[in-house]
Amino acid sequence: MLWKTTALIVTLGIAPNAAAQSLDLPENLKVPDGYILDFTAHAEGTQNYVCLPTSSGHMWTFFGPQATLDVGGQQFTTHFLSPNPAEGGTPRATWQHSGDTSTVWAAAIANSTVTPGAIPWLLLRVVGSEGAGRLTATTYIQRVNTGGGTAPVTGCKSAKDTGKKAFVPYFTDYVFYR
Repeated sequence: MLWKTTALIVTLGIAPNAAAQSLDLPENLKVPDGYILDFTAHAEGTQNYVCLPTSSGHMWTFFGPQATLDVGGQQFTTHFLSPNPAEGGTPRATWQHSGDTSTVWAAAIANSTVTPGAIPWLLLRVVGSEGAGRLTATTYIQRVNTGGGTAPVTGCKSAKDTGKKAFVPYFTDYVFYR
């Protein structure tokens, strides 16, 4: 597993382009001008897959993440897949604050494979929020510095494997903008 160490200064009000420059982001993952960096959190958890039949056999199909995000060594949010009430229950990537339970749902709008053998880096746009807390001002989220989390290469080949699940460890940093 590759680990990319990146220095990122997390200060309220830092311009997004400065944050993007410190991350050396692919162009398609940069947050539009006018948004400011709110905070960065380190996540560890699993990317979860289920073996399902396809028209050409069987394959691992992603069914959601499970992760805990820490800020300064303290649990800050949890990350999972859940129905977004603002979109009639469409399943979306979800972050829920561990203290005030404010919640945001986001849709991936761009991705880039930066680290071979790891899940892609993402740019996500918030498409729903709930509560009156810390996360509700969030507008964009970047997933960067990924390691692990890719679907297994074995264990999903035939009808006897249908329904098998794989919980693949991953780590990443999520960068929240408002």
